[in-house]
Amino acid sequence: MSSAQDSGLPAPKFERSDAEWRAHLTPAEYQVLREAGTERPHVGEYTDTKTEGVYSCRACGAELFRSTEKFDSHCGWPSFFDPADSDAVILREDSSLGMRRVEVLCSSCHSHLGHVFEGEGYPTPTDKRYCINSISLTLRPTDGNA
Repeated sequence: MSSAQDSGLPAPKFERSDAEWRAHLTPAEYQVLREAGTERPHVGEYTDTKTEGVYSCRACGAELFRSTEKFDSHCGWPSFFDPADSDAVILREDSSLGMRRVEVLCSSCHSHLGHVFEGEGYPTPTDKRYCINSISLTLRPTDGNA
């Protein structure tokens, strides 16, 4: 990933060198989180989970989403209609596949999480679908949930 200054993003709060990221993450996690990859649909551990809790960035541990904002979109990846906090994520334009999309990054470490889509008609309060790679997340269940 390019540096924050090159991308016009604010500096990340949590930084590691590339070597440190590679040592901390599995190759599959690194490919998605640090190289903006995408896991295959319908294979992620959180795609269909109903467990109550908090979803954090797998790279740095920052809180990103809550189960109360998760919904079934049947798209193959976990979907949320809003982040836990408006400052939890950074949105930036992504035209990497020849189409306009909006990339979702962890605001703390600038790791790639997925993309957000609007106006698809889901019956959610925001009409947004944050389509997030399971491999980008760690679920911390609410006490009593496993």
